[in-house]
Amino acid sequence: MDIQVGDILKLKKQHPCGSKDWEVLRVGADFRLKCMGCGHQIMIARRQVEKNVKSVSKK
Repeated sequence: MDIQVGDILKLKKQHPCGSKDWEVLRVGADFRLKCMGCGHQIMIARRQVEKNVKSVSKK
């Protein structure tokens, strides 16, 4: 899966704030994602992201 810094990911499950869109801030063995709704940042394993992503849009 080709995911770059700055891409917007739409995940299967929504964040508690209601948004499903996440911006990629860091790529590696794990990703740093920022919620587009509330701005909350998380670190999540690459395997988990690739399993839960519905679509990728370029910024």
